[in-house]
Amino acid sequence: MDPRKLLTFVIVAYCLTLAAAIHLNAQESRGSGGVGISEGPVTGARGPSGLGRPPTARELATLDISVGPDGSALPPGSGNATQGALAFTQRACSTCHGPTGKEGPAPVLVGGKGGFEESYYPIVTWPFATMIWDFIHRAMPYDRPGRLTADEAYALTAFLLFRNGIIQEDDVMDAKSLPKVQ
Repeated sequence: MDPRKLLTFVIVAYCLTLAAAIHLNAQESRGSGGVGISEGPVTGARGPSGLGRPPTARELATLDISVGPDGSALPPGSGNATQGALAFTQRACSTCHGPTGKEGPAPVLVGGKGGFEESYYPIVTWPFATMIWDFIHRAMPYDRPGRLTADEAYALTAFLLFRNGIIQEDDVMDAKSLPKVQ
């Protein structure tokens, strides 16, 4: 392929991707209830670089939960693996983890104990299913943490548990069932 055509293609693809990301971010910021929503003007000290702002009460409340093994802090909501597969695609999890959770560039999510053997990431295990929910809800998506609803986090957790052979596809995960997963 002609180098100029290739460069043109790459630039156009980049611009389209950037425009789509900006559009999706704007859509999410209009009512998702996630971390990116501001409750109005926020005043206060800026960081040492002069950038940023203090988080709003709503932003803190979204992330200010700590779920332990017993699941006592899990919020209301539910989801199953089928809903999780849809959320995996719609919330762009597949962008980093691949279409089935086995590809990269981010850590492999499906494949059992040896799933990380061919990755430069260290092996990460989750001793309790509630901790998977907690991490997904707080830290994902990587570029927009805290934007998932409780239902989406339950569904994505169910999807990962199903894909790893731990639960059945139609098992519903919620605050009562998730802590019971072995």
